[in-house]
Amino acid sequence: MPISRRERPAKPALTREGIVDTALRLMDEEGLQRVTMRRLALALDTGPASLYVYVANTAELHAAILDRLLGQVDLAPAADADGWRERLHTVLVSYTRLLFAHPSLAQSALVTRPAGPHYLTLVETLLALLDEGGVPAPQAAWGVDILLQSATASAAEHSSRVEDTRSDEEWRRLNRALAEATAETYPHIHAQAADLVSGTPEERTRWAIDMLVNGILATPRTR
Repeated sequence: MPISRRERPAKPALTREGIVDTALRLMDEEGLQRVTMRRLALALDTGPASLYVYVANTAELHAAILDRLLGQVDLAPAADADGWRERLHTVLVSYTRLLFAHPSLAQSALVTRPAGPHYLTLVETLLALLDEGGVPAPQAAWGVDILLQSATASAAEHSSRVEDTRSDEEWRRLNRALAEATAETYPHIHAQAADLVSGTPEERTRWAIDMLVNGILATPRTR
């Protein structure tokens, strides 16, 4: 016999916190592309309209998921590592590794704009480190955006390669093309073919951060 509505256990009250908890679980189990308002409503045994009281749309939901995960970024070394550049590097690498661990979220993060407390704490930490390094405030304000964009793009590119089974073959094809480039047609590629694909991911990440920071320091904002 079907259980009457009165005999069913009462459903927990909806909260934004609980909605994000369920969305995170769905992302881990089914991937971010499956975390829609309709799918989330089904998991919570409610209607999509009930969710809009707490989350405006799917984009805001994905931003809330990202902000929740940003709470895992390791900001502790910012208090005791040697030198502001090294501390800045530690924070950005921790942020990048977080996105590496959630490939579908890394791609979404390129267009997602979180505005929660964990995102604000991350930005505050980066601004404080740039200020310690003597970066003028106007340059730091724009520089934080560039630093996070670069780290996010790197994680998104990595995640697309992980998910694409053809990525290894594409990488080998690129290496062959570079190695076979003739000096007559492609003199610069021929001369630097090996260096174009040299370095470990860690070495390239460190260089990219240093390059961006040097540029932020040296490039005043025009009025």
